[in-house]
Amino acid sequence: QVQLVESGGGLVQAGGSLRLSCAASGRTFSMYAMAWFRQAPGKEREFVAAMRWPGGTTYYADSVKGRFTISRDSAKNTVYLQMNSLKPEDTALYYCATPRSPHDLTRAAYDLMGYGYWGQGTQVTVSS
Repeated sequence: QVQLVESGGGLVQAGGSLRLSCAASGRTFSMYAMAWFRQAPGKEREFVAAMRWPGGTTYYADSVKGRFTISRDSAKNTVYLQMNSLKPEDTALYYCATPRSPHDLTRAAYDLMGYGYWGQGTQVTVSS
């Protein structure tokens, strides 16, 4: 079992920045990847960014490429999402997720079905 807890959400004006954190606990030695997804009211959950290790390969949705950066502090079992140049359309509940087994890594990094552990989410609201 892996437990994930997100933090760092809040209200920010367009053009501002936020840094989200996702702290993992439990069987963290079994983790191979972490991703961020988001879900706006009335919309489906969508991929934002992911990182796989070892190697630290990163993946981004086109909508956030160049504005968001995913990073990891392995000593703290924490993954971050630095969000710059925020837009009102970035408003959503942001979730972190990690695969349940190494087999899930055969799925694409943006595939929601490849993640079996999810946090409770942290709200990001960007005002215009």
